[in-house]
Amino acid sequence: MTGFVLRLARESIPRTQAALAEALGVDTETVQGWESGRRPLANMRAGALLELRRQLPALGADAVMVGWLDAAMDADRILAAGLQPDGGRPHPLAGWVHTRETAHMLAWALTGTTPPALAGCLSRPRRGPVAAAPQLAPVDRQVFFDHLRAVTEHAAAQGPGGVLLHRQALYLASYDLSPDAAAWTAHALHGHRDVLARRGWSPHWAAARSTATALARLGDPQPLYDFIDRALDGDDTAEAANLNYWALWLGALSVPQSDDAFMCDRALTGWDPVTLLRGLARGLHRAPGYVDLYVHSLWALLTAFGWLPQATGQLAQPLRERTAQLLDEAELSDRSRRELARVHYVLDHNR
Repeated sequence: MTGFVLRLARESIPRTQAALAEALGVDTETVQGWESGRRPLANMRAGALLELRRQLPALGADAVMVGWLDAAMDADRILAAGLQPDGGRPHPLAGWVHTRETAHMLAWALTGTTPPALAGCLSRPRRGPVAAAPQLAPVDRQVFFDHLRAVTEHAAAQGPGGVLLHRQALYLASYDLSPDAAAWTAHALHGHRDVLARRGWSPHWAAARSTATALARLGDPQPLYDFIDRALDGDDTAEAANLNYWALWLGALSVPQSDDAFMCDRALTGWDPVTLLRGLARGLHRAPGYVDLYVHSLWALLTAFGWLPQATGQLAQPLRERTAQLLDEAELSDRSRRELARVHYVLDHNR
């Protein structure tokens, strides 16, 4: 994944491998090794990697593309753990709460789904036997998912110490849509539906949220409706946890988190509300279940930060238009319709 993103960054300059090597003061084989994965960037000394990240934008590389190298390296660690397991080390899914960018990188490798932010970078014609996407070969994908399901079951038996690993591994396992795998995933997810009925915050709240969103992605939105109604709506601690989770997922909270404890911050500190509003506005869509979660989260964010409509500038107009469109055309629950109407009203009356 990292090599593929580096290649896209090089092509955005644009420069050949030889030209980039010359500019960086390395040989062409080194650049070829980086891009092919034979010389992983993650194996570079920290100072050398930092220098590379600074030199690429200075040479004209797309800064956004360079920024995706972090998520690509995260994804490579997770993929490597499944393809070449090292039983002596903690699984990377147990070590930090991964973000949307990492999830998008993993989906790219596992399902071929291009991250929306990078879709426009793949339109250039390519010459020779060059991969059009960094998707794993079917045999590797099968090995990865088989290992991931074993990890999920092992983490479930670890009790509290395996909560983060189990939650993230099970969600990632839902990317495998082959019939047998989908049946296993659905069974495993439904086995944890009891946590959806728990009112408000608990140590299992994040697992309940991931379970509900994974089931919605698999075509069953009802658990997500239930989660919003029972484990989220009206509970201040749970509402704060949801916004904190979104903040990390969407990049408003830039500090990496080693576990789910950061969600308990009821003061909503450490992240930028405007960045979160922008992320929620971009992600708002009609997918069953998800539209309700986005709407409720937008409503909660504007309720918590009453000054946001005055600080959003040009963001408010397209969001106001989008909320009006959804109110006219989308199938919404009564709660979501009320909350979306409130969001539209606040935006409309703070122009």
